[in-house]
Amino acid sequence: MNITEKILARASGKTSVSPDDVVFVNVDKVMVHDVSGPGVMAVFEKLRKKGMIIDKIWDPERVWVAEDHFVPAADKISAQNIVSLTNFTKQFGIKKHFKYGMGQYGICHTLSHEEAMVLPGEVYVGGDSHTNTTGALGAFAAGLGHTDVAYVLLNGKIWFKVPETLFFKINGKLPDHVMAKDLILKIIGDIGTDGAAYKTMQFGGTGVSEMSVESRLTLTNMTTEAGAKSGIVEPDQKLRDYLAARGVTKYDEVHEDSDAQYEKIYEYEGSEMEPIVAKPFSPENTVVARDLSSVELDKAYIGSCTGAKLEDLQAAAKILKGKTVKIRTEILPAAMSIFRKAMDQGLLKIFMDAGVVVGPPTCGACCGAHMGVLAKDEICISTTNRNFPGRMGHVESQTYLASPLVAAASAVTGKITDPRDLK
Repeated sequence: MNITEKILARASGKTSVSPDDVVFVNVDKVMVHDVSGPGVMAVFEKLRKKGMIIDKIWDPERVWVAEDHFVPAADKISAQNIVSLTNFTKQFGIKKHFKYGMGQYGICHTLSHEEAMVLPGEVYVGGDSHTNTTGALGAFAAGLGHTDVAYVLLNGKIWFKVPETLFFKINGKLPDHVMAKDLILKIIGDIGTDGAAYKTMQFGGTGVSEMSVESRLTLTNMTTEAGAKSGIVEPDQKLRDYLAARGVTKYDEVHEDSDAQYEKIYEYEGSEMEPIVAKPFSPENTVVARDLSSVELDKAYIGSCTGAKLEDLQAAAKILKGKTVKIRTEILPAAMSIFRKAMDQGLLKIFMDAGVVVGPPTCGACCGAHMGVLAKDEICISTTNRNFPGRMGHVESQTYLASPLVAAASAVTGKITDPRDLK
């Protein structure tokens, strides 16, 4: 069995499973945030109206809550949702609640690894489609809808159809001007936004071994944009060191068998990768960045669970140091822990000296809600993950998806720019 099959087999109490088997698995961790939380509460309320008594949940210690999409509160409704979420956690004894304005908080998919909320070998589900991100920690991580999350909260179990696995073998290290974001955009451009529908995308090879854990997280994050059920990377020493730095050393890793099977293997040469941009209005609409050098921009956005981890900010700072941006540019670290590290390393000063606005962690602009939405006809280059019509604001705005290196270089020139061409 491959790693996904072995995790699901263990979690369902079976000696083995195969693709298309339907299994009922024990869940190790579950997450809700300020959008999915109210949705789950609504499901609970419907069940109560049908006569169900809901006075406790399965295991409050295995549940954690993030405030990320509408913080700072965008309006009265989002402010009330935060209050409702707080009351929900108090009612059910959920202690792991990352609250905006009270120390560490951030985007849920960033907290999952920054705080080691999820560990190798676990089954982790969350009320958000980019829950796939955390598969880079060697876990089975998948997003669920409100009803399914409500079921997990009450029962600690959920069913899955065992997915087929697509294996992406990356040979050799990526060039210095290329990031994991370029690689995953290249892959999505090749297989399409439905190319991994209800499949697992597993990443391996020497190129992935060379990558940092944060780069791997970028790969698994955007498996969602290929339609995948999950994304995963097998645990190694880099991951162990990453978790140890966060105070965690005890967990039960899962590794695939030597004769593991995959539906298909894709192979890429790392040294041949180029900076890639996804044009509106799809992540699969990809071209090399140099082909878009005439595209003029109104804004650059460096943020989100996809593109505002510490190494993403470090990459942007290398480009922006000693330069001044020509377009409106916003950089929002993905968690307060990353914000602090960026401050300690002098990155925030580099950004502000370049004319950049630095903001608090939030999903707001990425989901077109607040904190930097686009107006009609505005054109933005962004380190986020989706660019369909209206994703970041007005339905007639345009978003180009790119790496932090490309986004930062483009902020300096005001046009889409390959970092190698920045003078």
